[in-house]
Amino acid sequence: MKIIHLDSNHPILWEQLQASGFENHEDYTSSRTQIEEKIGEYQGIVIRSRFKIDRDFLDKAHQLQFIARVGAGLENIDCDYAQRKGIHLIAAPEGNRNAVGEHALGMLLSLFNNLNKADREIREGQWLREANRGHELDGKTVGIIGYGNMGKAFARKLRGFDCKVLCYDIAPGVGDENAAQVSIDEFRREADVVSLHTPFTELTENMINIDFINSFTKPFWFINTARGKSVVTKDLVKALQDKKITGAALDVLEYEKTSFESLFSEDRIPEAFRYLLESDNVLLSPHVAGWTFESQLKLAQTIADKIRSYYNL
Repeated sequence: MKIIHLDSNHPILWEQLQASGFENHEDYTSSRTQIEEKIGEYQGIVIRSRFKIDRDFLDKAHQLQFIARVGAGLENIDCDYAQRKGIHLIAAPEGNRNAVGEHALGMLLSLFNNLNKADREIREGQWLREANRGHELDGKTVGIIGYGNMGKAFARKLRGFDCKVLCYDIAPGVGDENAAQVSIDEFRREADVVSLHTPFTELTENMINIDFINSFTKPFWFINTARGKSVVTKDLVKALQDKKITGAALDVLEYEKTSFESLFSEDRIPEAFRYLLESDNVLLSPHVAGWTFESQLKLAQTIADKIRSYYNL
């Protein structure tokens, strides 16, 4: 059984697959055309985020049995077509869910307490205590949209705080001891904090828009560690300006490339993005919520385990 790795190498994954009898090959430099010329030789593909697998590519992968993504989402794969061709799809949201939960909590606490702003001001010689008076999470209602691996991990991190945790999900019966599942109407009435943990799909693209934001009863803090294109940035900016959103913590942005590489390669910075860059009540990080030293190992281990399980090894 031959597997080709089309993104950066994960030594643990490589070693475990090799030990299980798989023949590993790597190609991180060839053009797409060059890879398509040989992809028919392989039964498995391991990718991360930079390589897009569409219909044309899948039609050339005559022997393909599985595609494994060392990450949580599968949006760079034509999943429907792959499944129609009987190709098994493997992702590893279990591998970085803890990292995402911790990152979301860290961003929320930093936002509540103006930590980045205060740190910057002190380094510039300003000692502004009243201007950096913070908020407490105690007594707040945290609303989680999307209660799968990532949403559940964030809810677990909130257990040590005296806050109420609600979740909204299109799937029924996903609530647990850490978050009560509620209707969207109750969610909109109660939430003081909204944290997004949904996959990127047709349903979630541009989901956080001006109509959605204005449907909330109270102003709220917003956290996004999911996908940037689920948020209409100009609508988010308008809500920040109108104080419908009190502050935002964003690990992802709609301007990212599908490979999650730098968004500063373009000459012109969009006006809405510039507003975020200049706002004291906005906290930004470069799509690293699930990107820890520990999650790198967990992701590889999870993928290796799932591939072996698929073949009953």
